[in-house]
Amino acid sequence: MEVEATTVMESKPQPQKFALPVDSDNKATQFWLFSFAKPHMRAFHLSWFSFFLCFVSTFAAPPLIPIIRDNLNLTATDIGNAGIASVSGAVFARLAMGTACDLFGPRLASACLILLTAPAVFMFSMASSPISFLLLRFFIGFSLATFVSTQFWMSSMFSATVVGTANGVAGGWGNLGGGATQLIMPLVFGLVRDIGATKFTAWRIAFQIPALFQMLSAFTILLFGQDMPDGNYHRLEKSGEKPKDKFTSVFWHGISNYRGWILALTYGYCFGVELTIDNIIAEYFYDRFDLKLHTAGVIAATFGLANIVSRPAGGVLSDMVSRRFGMRGRLWSLWAVQTIGGVLCVIMGQVGSLKASIVVMVLFSFFVQGACGLTFGVVPFVSRRSLGVISGMTGGGGNVGAVLTQLIFFKGSKYSKERGITLMGIMIICCTLPMTLIHFPQWGGMFFGPSSGKAATEEEYYMSEWSTKEQDKGYHHASVKFAENSRSERGKGDSVTRPSDEISPTHV
Repeated sequence: MEVEATTVMESKPQPQKFALPVDSDNKATQFWLFSFAKPHMRAFHLSWFSFFLCFVSTFAAPPLIPIIRDNLNLTATDIGNAGIASVSGAVFARLAMGTACDLFGPRLASACLILLTAPAVFMFSMASSPISFLLLRFFIGFSLATFVSTQFWMSSMFSATVVGTANGVAGGWGNLGGGATQLIMPLVFGLVRDIGATKFTAWRIAFQIPALFQMLSAFTILLFGQDMPDGNYHRLEKSGEKPKDKFTSVFWHGISNYRGWILALTYGYCFGVELTIDNIIAEYFYDRFDLKLHTAGVIAATFGLANIVSRPAGGVLSDMVSRRFGMRGRLWSLWAVQTIGGVLCVIMGQVGSLKASIVVMVLFSFFVQGACGLTFGVVPFVSRRSLGVISGMTGGGGNVGAVLTQLIFFKGSKYSKERGITLMGIMIICCTLPMTLIHFPQWGGMFFGPSSGKAATEEEYYMSEWSTKEQDKGYHHASVKFAENSRSERGKGDSVTRPSDEISPTHV
C-alpha cells in the first residue's frame, strides 16, 4: 500500500499592515502622540504643523501693529477692518475646503491651498497703504481653511474611540500658531532691526520667514502625506476600492443636516472668539495698561499658547465622557465648558488690574479653546458621506462668528475693548444654547434618549445618505463599517435594543 506523503505548509502569520492597532475600517484605535508611524501618525504631524504655520502667517501682523500702524498711517478703523478681513476670507474657503476634501482628499486639498496663499504672505512686505494692508490680510486668511483638512484628515485616520483626542490635539497644536506668532514676530523683528535695519524696514523683512516655512510645508505634505489608511484618493478610486462621489450629492447631504448648522453657530462663539482675541489682545494690553510692545506680546501669547493643552484636553474629555455616557455625554460636556468660557469672558471685561486680567484671560483661554476640541469630538459623527462639508460648515461658522464679533464690538471706537469683551461673553452664553436641540435618533441628545423603532440604528442613520441605487452598487460599504465602529457612542447606560445588534451586516 502506497502512502502518499502530504506536505503541510505551515501558514506564515501575515505581517502587520499598520504600526498602530486598527478597526475594521483600518482607522487607528489608539493615539500615539510621539510616533511618526505611517500613515496615521505621519498624517497627524503633517496636518497640525502645516496648520500651525498658516496660523502664524495669518496672525503675524497683530503683534507688530504698533509699528505697522505708524508706517502705513493706519487708523483704529483700518486696523479693525483688516482684522475682520483676515478671518472673513476663510468663511467660504473653509466650506470649499470641506467639499474638496470629500472629493479629492485632504492631502491635495490642503497642499494646494497653502501654495496658493503663500505668495500673499511674501507680498505683505510690500504693503504701502491701508487698502493693500487690508487686502493682503484678507487673502492670507484663506490659509486658515487648512483647519478643515486637518480635522477631516484626523477623522479619516482615527477610530471613534480616539477621534476626539486626535482632532483636539491636531487642532490645538495648530491653533498654537496664534500664540506662537505673538512671540515669533516681535523676536524676528527685533533681530532684523538689531542687524541694522530701520524699524519700518525690519517688519517687512520679518514677514519673509513665515512665508517661506508655509510654502515648504505644502511640499512636505505632497511628498510624505497619505489621504486614508489604505492610500490616496486617486489610487483608491482608480482601483475601484473607493467610489468617486458626486459633488451635488456630497454637498446636499452636508447642508441639509441641521446638526451641522447648529455646530457652525456654536463654533462661531468658541473658535470665532479665539480668532477675535488673537486679533485684539496684544493691542488691548499695550494700550490699556501702557506696556512695552514685547511685554504685551508675551502676555498675549499666553492666550494662544494655552492651545498646547486646552484644545487637546477638550478632545480627550469628549472621548472620556463618551465611553460612559456616549454621544449625550459629548454634547453635555461641550455645552458646559463653552458656557463657563462665556462667563469668564464677561469677568475678563470687568476686571481692571493687570494681574487679574492675565489670570482671568488664561482661565478663559482654557475653557473657550477646550470647547473647540469638544466640538470636533461631535462633528465626525454628524455625517459619514459628507464629513468634509460638515467640517467646512463648522469651521466656516467659526470664522463667521469672528467676523460678526469684530464688526459689532471691535470695529472703530463705538465700544471700548473691555466693554466689547464683556458683551462678547454674553453672546457666547446665548449662542451656546442651541446645542440643546441636537438629537441623534440612534443615540439621543442632551435631554432625550434615542428614538425607538427600526430607524434608530447606526446603520440606518449613515446608510440614509445613500440612495437605493447607490447601495445596490455597493457605494455605502464604508458607511456601514463606520456605523459598526461608532456603536460606542451609545454609552454604557444605553439599554435600547436595536435590530442591528442581533444581525451584523455583511460586507462585500
